[in-house]
Amino acid sequence: MKYKDKDGKPWTSSDKKTRIVPFTILLIVLCGLSFYLGGIFCSGKYSFKSVEVQDVAKSVSSPKESTASSLQIKSVSFPECSSDYQDYTPCTDPRRWKKYGTHRLTFMERHCPPIFERKECLVPPPDGYKPPIRWPKSRDECWYRNVPYDWINKQKSNQNWLRKQGDKFYFPGGGTMFPRGVSAYVDLMQDLIPEMTDGTIRTAIDTGCGVASWGGDLLDRGILTVSLAPRDNHEAQVQFALERGIPAILGIISTQRLPFPSNSFDMAHCSRCLIPWTEFGGIYLLEVHRILRPGGFWVLSGPPVNYEHRWRGWNTTVEEQKSDYEKLQDLLSSMCFKLYSKKDDIAVWQKASDNTCYDKLADPEAYPPKCDDSLEPDAAWYTPLRACVVVPNPKLKKSAMGSLPKWPDRLQVAPERVSEVPGMSSSSSFKHDDSKWKVRVKHYKKLLPAIGTDKIRNVMDMNAGFGGFAAALTDYPLWVMNVVSSYSANTLAVIYDRGLIGAYHDWCEAFSTYPRTYDLLHLDGLFTAESHRCEMKYVLLEMDRILRPEGYAIIRESNYFVDGIATLAKGMRWSCREQDTEYGVENEKLLICQKKLWYSSDSR
Repeated sequence: MKYKDKDGKPWTSSDKKTRIVPFTILLIVLCGLSFYLGGIFCSGKYSFKSVEVQDVAKSVSSPKESTASSLQIKSVSFPECSSDYQDYTPCTDPRRWKKYGTHRLTFMERHCPPIFERKECLVPPPDGYKPPIRWPKSRDECWYRNVPYDWINKQKSNQNWLRKQGDKFYFPGGGTMFPRGVSAYVDLMQDLIPEMTDGTIRTAIDTGCGVASWGGDLLDRGILTVSLAPRDNHEAQVQFALERGIPAILGIISTQRLPFPSNSFDMAHCSRCLIPWTEFGGIYLLEVHRILRPGGFWVLSGPPVNYEHRWRGWNTTVEEQKSDYEKLQDLLSSMCFKLYSKKDDIAVWQKASDNTCYDKLADPEAYPPKCDDSLEPDAAWYTPLRACVVVPNPKLKKSAMGSLPKWPDRLQVAPERVSEVPGMSSSSSFKHDDSKWKVRVKHYKKLLPAIGTDKIRNVMDMNAGFGGFAAALTDYPLWVMNVVSSYSANTLAVIYDRGLIGAYHDWCEAFSTYPRTYDLLHLDGLFTAESHRCEMKYVLLEMDRILRPEGYAIIRESNYFVDGIATLAKGMRWSCREQDTEYGVENEKLLICQKKLWYSSDSR
């Protein structure tokens, strides 16, 4: 059948073509107009927070477009903060304490400044600052001008926490409960806990750590300790620890959970840490129970242990101390702890290895009660403490003490909790990740030969995943703080099961540490992952705050962000060089940066 036009003439194929052409042109014009109008109404001044991860992926998908699609930032030069900010800890700032209550010392918890109060300046080092003494010598001494605080030296001189001599602080290894030295104290502890000597115990937490002498001594015994202390009148306990090259973090058990997953530490320790364990329904001890893995140990020295012989020195009566000890013992029993061993000033309790004991919590009269299912055991970022027992997941049979491989074998074995991470249902994925990081670290060492030398001791992996970066560095004389975003997949429990340490954090805020405490910062796609929430400028300024002068940063990012990062880094007085990744992929680059040592103009 032939089609005809309105005049009755046959419609030929040539006529058909002449009519299609105008329609095609019109369609192209309309599409172009739509694209143009979309550009006018949808674009605007660049905001880092508005970039979506999927947009970044598109922008770097083609090597030919990489230059045009990369983030461009105008040159900037950040000013110096005033010299009174040399020990600035934004989220635990004593200047802000009066804004918060004193009940349960909540003012010492994290309280970050609102965005309009954030500092956009470079934190200066103290006058006379020197590059830190290198490990292992640093464990026993540090420069006075690097941590110029005298309170502990004056108030704790009889306990040998530290001693000032000339231009240095020396650390004799003393403490409130071990004034004659920490080594003899730990020797006694090992006699009580043989698991400390055979690789069964690998990770520990020290609450109220002083200058971290206990954690420092354990390093030689193959045990990696997170030393925890608040910023208080003791002045810079955590800063002393990190200056010595010992893992530490600012924190306090108060009203919120500590930033660690449940069932993770092999051992917890309190040496006269003055935490009121039996008050407020035992809520502080319940938090220790939460973070301690099944079969893990809790060690207490100081009141009320050995009250029969010590009570006279505690400004109390023997009857009061006996009552306190009995309350403590009853509370621990109700949480399924059993007294494991006791001698002199040290008592050791062990958390139940299985869930049989917790059946008694079904009794409505039981106290403390079992936590209900609405409370995620691993939720630990601004999560309020609750007076209830977090019962370990009965499905996890291989996460208890004794079921995990001993150190160092546990480092390479895929932990049981890998299966709980979305997208990681098999051990093969874990092993692939591990192999990938071995290749990457080998490449990093070629680009930064300081890795593996005494120039680098304190390391932070700012988005650690499964801890593959840290695992690949275990043969070197360094330690790694593995940070897992509170907004990402929960991999921190896996990191602890491997025998490594770390903490939850949100990089839109300042980390819980003092300035100048890390020698190397590493990040892998952090800005790509967090671009929709965190402003890059503030993340980089926080990196500058916690990085030591002459310290390094390895920044692995998509091409989209590399130029912008380099521009801001230059404004922070960093020197950076761009390098290819180990396989030379086009859409990803490395920035190897070093922070410059400079002094405040206030002191000149």
